Amino acid sequence: MAANGSPTIRRRRLGAELRRLRHAAGMTHQQVAGRLLVSQSKISLIETGRRAINPRDVRDLCELYEVTDQAIVGSLMRMAKESGRQGWWVAYGDVPYSVFIGMETEAASIHSYEPLLIPGLLQTRAYAAAVITESNPLIAAEQAAAHLELRLRRQHRAHHPARPFRLWTILDESALHRRVGTPDVMREQLEHLNHLSTQPHITVQVLPHTTGAHPGVSGQFSILTFPDTDAGVVYLERFTSDLYLEKPADRHPYHLMYDHLQAQALGPEQSRRFISETLRSHTGTGRPRRVP
Repeated sequence: MAANGSPTIRRRRLGAELRRLRHAAGMTHQQVAGRLLVSQSKISLIETGRRAINPRDVRDLCELYEVTDQAIVGSLMRMAKESGRQGWWVAYGDVPYSVFIGMETEAASIHSYEPLLIPGLLQTRAYAAAVITESNPLIAAEQAAAHLELRLRRQHRAHHPARPFRLWTILDESALHRRVGTPDVMREQLEHLNHLSTQPHITVQVLPHTTGAHPGVSGQFSILTFPDTDAGVVYLERFTSDLYLEKPADRHPYHLMYDHLQAQALGPEQSRRFISETLRSHTGTGRPRRVP
């Protein structure tokens, strides 16, 4: 699936290497910006992968950092050229969370906590369509259709047999009861969720209401890891903006939170039984009982 290559990840890797070279040269953002007559923010954005850089600028930075190995310079310039290519998702129009999709495309694993909804990678078409239209009543029909197809395309990464990645989701019980669409949509969604949870690379745990207060009460978050690197990202989704935490000191508390949530949630088998029981609340036959 070469078409799924992510320029976002290429930019991040290139930025990390340029940051390493700057540190080796003993230079600050301010010094580099002054020598190249650019803003400090441009250098910072390049090093964090949030801004593309052309091969010529990479060459200028390598000269400034006194990199004499032309093999390294050539490799970095090729990375810059590749990072300038557009991701597959641009075909779906303006995507507010395109940075996250780029990371998701190349992730080795995603561990997420979802308090209100079934996560996008595990949604059925009908459930996803209802989420998109019901959560944004002002969205145009054409735009809603594009967002739906984009969400379903993202799911290829999670279900492709040649490139499976580790997907671990902890759901608050509220996400199972919150009716999105019709009762039929919910029944199909919960059955689909249980089916996916039997896949070897997908784990679903449910955090029952009886757990009480827990570390996830502050809201949704996802932890992404990437192949061949210890670097990771914590993604916090917000209504008007997103937040990406990359420093180890910022990510560490979320790893601890996730460990606590995993320990407090029902195990995978118990969670499947709980989800099956919750189906009853969408058929009018009563609320689910607590699964031991």
